Order: sequence, then C-alpha cells, then structure tokens
Amino acid sequence: MADLFSDEWAQAYKDAWNSDDEITGSLARAGFNSVVAFGLQGDSDPAFVMSIQNGMISAVNNSSIDDVKWDIRANKDDWMSLIVKPPGLMKLGIAYTSRKLRFIKGDYATMIKDPSLAGAFVKSFALMGKVL
Repeated sequence: MADLFSDEWAQAYKDAWNSDDEITGSLARAGFNSVVAFGLQGDSDPAFVMSIQNGMISAVNNSSIDDVKWDIRANKDDWMSLIVKPPGLMKLGIAYTSRKLRFIKGDYATMIKDPSLAGAFVKSFALMGKVL
C-alpha cells in the first residue's frame, strides 16, 4: 500500500488511470490536454503533478510548476475522506463550497459544467482510493 502522492502511488495512479476506458475515453473525446496537480493545503508546491495528453497520463511528477493548469488542494484528512468513500458531484460541490477542496489554479465551475470533465473528475477520486 503506497502513501498518498508518493512516487509509488503516482505510478500506480498513472497505470490505473490509463487502464480506465471511461476516464481516458471521455477526456480523449473532449480533446483534454493539461497539467493537473494535487497537493496539501498550505504547501507551496503540489505533491503530485500529472501531464495528460488526449485523456491519457503521459508523465507524472516531471512537469514544471509553471505548466500546471489545474492545482487542487485539500488537507490530508479531507483527501482521505474524499478517497476512502469516493464522492459524487454533490459531495464534491459541498467540499468545494466549504473550502475543504480548493482550486489554486483552474476553475471548478467551468470544469463541473462540462460533462466530460466532471465525470472524469468524479471518477478520479475512486481511482485514488484503489491505489492507496
């Protein structure tokens, strides 16, 4: 069992993501290419950065912080709460409005309005739990 956001966890997450046809297919159809980061609130840098090309994670933890388009933060307890029992859109909305889940970069409202992005975002939390 790997620690959340560790290098071992990052590689397992990449493998799980790239094996998930629902996430990769949805994002590929949307033409989604981005650099997405996750981390702990209060840290200056994210703990995990993934480069996504046509819905697939092409690399982990090797992009410049300047390239990050989405930077999502929570404290460790809130991450674990969202991962252990993966949320739906309602729980994510509550976490966002209560500021337990923060977007340092990127726009939650824009993302959640796009079904391709919203579905993949929700599903990404379930994947996080599978590789813990």
